[in-house]
Amino acid sequence: MTMTATPPTVRPGLLRLMALATGLSVAGNYLAHPILGLLQERLAMSETAAGMLVTAAQAGYAVGLVLLVPLADAVRRRPLALALLLVTALALIAAGSAPAGPVLLAASTLAAVTSVGAQVIVPYAAELAGPREQAHAVGVVMSGLVLGTIVSRFASGVLSDLAGWRAPYFALAAMLVLVAAALSRSLPRHDPGREGIDAAGYRRLLGSMAGLIRELPVLRLRSVLVGLALASFMVQGAAVTFLLAGPRYGWAPSAIGAIGLLGAVGALSASRIGRLVDRGHGPSMTIGGLALQAAGWLVMIPAGGAVGPPALILGLVLLGVGQQAALNSSQAVVFSLRPEARGRINAVFMGTFFLGGTLGSAATAALWPLAGWTGECVLGAGLAAAALVLYLAFRGLEGAQSGRCHGTTPPP
Repeated sequence: MTMTATPPTVRPGLLRLMALATGLSVAGNYLAHPILGLLQERLAMSETAAGMLVTAAQAGYAVGLVLLVPLADAVRRRPLALALLLVTALALIAAGSAPAGPVLLAASTLAAVTSVGAQVIVPYAAELAGPREQAHAVGVVMSGLVLGTIVSRFASGVLSDLAGWRAPYFALAAMLVLVAAALSRSLPRHDPGREGIDAAGYRRLLGSMAGLIRELPVLRLRSVLVGLALASFMVQGAAVTFLLAGPRYGWAPSAIGAIGLLGAVGALSASRIGRLVDRGHGPSMTIGGLALQAAGWLVMIPAGGAVGPPALILGLVLLGVGQQAALNSSQAVVFSLRPEARGRINAVFMGTFFLGGTLGSAATAALWPLAGWTGECVLGAGLAAAALVLYLAFRGLEGAQSGRCHGTTPPP
């Protein structure tokens, strides 16, 4: 592979703007979560139909990962990212204007599909930063994405209480338009080597993802690893709600939602984690992150008994930081494999990541009636431990190609 000159370090202000864009882009997928009951009442939706809004958001995002994110390897990233942000804003306006449940469902699904503009921006940040600052740049931008998923639910509930259920959709659409305008002025216009693609080329592009999976064992390893890590992390989403809403605590929904804001600790640690990865501590961040996740679950076991909130809070902080460390260090590795294929690599990587999260959530719902809080803690710890064992067993696959993102010098 021909080595190119290291690009100049991306400006911190631009990184923060890109982080804001990713957070706003994915936020629409979570607006309905705290207001499902209100939507049922105002749009005469059944419980099943309202629940479909949550399912459609996840399914739409998966479709976008497969069909849209790979385009980042074939067309210019700047206009692609801006177009996806603006289409997402238009879809959110349609959702906020919906006169009936089916219209809201259709518009929300479209917004979910195009919200993968966030996954175009993440590898774009890695490219702009260059290899020496790559993990830090990705960490900053990914922190925006994670914060978007956390804060959006809280903000949606507050805005709906103040101004009705349509307000969160309109407010988010307006912010997306503003941030797209700011990015259009701030992103570099020079994006060589990506002039366009025809229908046949698009089909070849999608088909080539299977080849990348087959040819890059490190991509397979890191994708499965982060899938297991997110599965472990997502167990707490439903399990903590079941625990806090149950007879042991009896917390109100608003208090349960506030506990979810602890996830921001992990997101805010992303920048520091990225710096450590860039300085050569990538493997340590992976091992330490997965170990922290497993430990966090073990710490939380007493939260179902006498210890209560302190054990829960400490465990959730450890989960958030650990999951972020495993994700950031893994992204640094896979983005270094084939820079010309970062869009497709990111589609495979993040697709497996979110698949793992979906399976973790499903396992939580099935296990709770059988094993309760302790069983969920064992499940979460077991998934993180499985990821750690997998990495330790196969980390030898990561050779010279991924060595530079760990801070080592590849052999000649």
